[in-house]
Amino acid sequence: MSKERIAVIGGVRTPFARARSVYSKMSAAALGGVALREAVSQTGIDPNLIDEVYMGIVSGPAEGSNVAREALFDSGLPATIPCTTLNRYCASSLETAAAIAAKIEAGQIEIGIAGGVESISSVQALFSLDATNFFQDIAKAKTMGQRLGLLSKFKAAYLAPNAPGIKEATTGLTMGQSADLMARQFKVTREEQDQYALESHQKAAKAWENGFYQTHVCKVATPNGKVIDKDTDIRADSTLEKLSKLKPVFYKDGTITAANASPLTDGASAVLLMKESKAKELGLTPLGFIKSYAVAAVDIQTEPLLIGPVYAIPKALKMAGITWEDLDIYEIHEAFAAQVLSTIRAIESPDFARDKLKLSTPIGKVNPQKLNLNGGSVPLGHPFGATGGRLILQTLHELKKQKKKLGLISVCAAGGLGSVMILEANV
Repeated sequence: MSKERIAVIGGVRTPFARARSVYSKMSAAALGGVALREAVSQTGIDPNLIDEVYMGIVSGPAEGSNVAREALFDSGLPATIPCTTLNRYCASSLETAAAIAAKIEAGQIEIGIAGGVESISSVQALFSLDATNFFQDIAKAKTMGQRLGLLSKFKAAYLAPNAPGIKEATTGLTMGQSADLMARQFKVTREEQDQYALESHQKAAKAWENGFYQTHVCKVATPNGKVIDKDTDIRADSTLEKLSKLKPVFYKDGTITAANASPLTDGASAVLLMKESKAKELGLTPLGFIKSYAVAAVDIQTEPLLIGPVYAIPKALKMAGITWEDLDIYEIHEAFAAQVLSTIRAIESPDFARDKLKLSTPIGKVNPQKLNLNGGSVPLGHPFGATGGRLILQTLHELKKQKKKLGLISVCAAGGLGSVMILEANV
């Protein structure tokens, strides 16, 4: 990053909710608009000073709209703010923060909002290309005779929708199947996954009880008149006995269940970024600063789909000028408990360091007392485009609470991608 630090002034996220539940009548633009509006309100910035908005989304509307722009319109912020929508899968809103930071660093803009949104509830089933062409031909037919001729070629299969899915086009495997195979490779047991998931739920429940999330989670008024003020999927009363009775989801002999994986989720997040000097000029106190950002990608034909962040961690540490031991906390995105535990195995492995990373020693030892202290995506949920923003806010607020300095965010993403950001608290 530049000599002058890029400041995270603050921001918000909405409560995260299981798909097709409390936000079922809200579009991605509506949820994103709430995050944008409340981020501006929370930070106290004059909205007329905002130069650009970047928002991430993975399952965008079928009509291909610029969701960031539509969210801006929904937010009531000035329509003169340019907006960009970005997709880097699960790391989308971490990438929007890096993109806005880079534009600020380059002098192209002074102030920007980065965030993301996901509305799985709004995802629509699509029809096959053959069906699409058939119905388009019907619509274009100029005479009744032409229409009748086309109708005679109708096939019942045209009415069968292609249900939305999360498969890798390259391998044909879902992310869950890939994570299950990853668990086998790194020898992560079902019992370890269930124990990890249980503890993550307990930590998230405790964080809500202690007021941690109230510092940066905004309320959402839904179209049916309800106000959502808390994440909806946390299960504080779960037990290992209950978790152990659930059947594997992806393979009969697999280890991943509905309880040790993150659920499909709706939600949004947004953070305000500017240079440290600009914050001082405006009388704003930063929550923290972006110290470094690194990405990596692996060949998913030969490497585990979700191992990418381990390749990015050494890059991010080097860019920040620190070592693993300097970190006060780490937030590892919990797509699956199996993926987090496999990531930890790789971080600590001498063989992985030598054979894969070309390092003489392992990245470091993962201290459980520094890991995902307020729960992660397994209990909170994972709205793909918004999780990066959640992690930025969660990391900086936890550092502030502890009066500690450095935090690392690790996010695995589809396509064999990994993103890592190191944040520095304003202490």
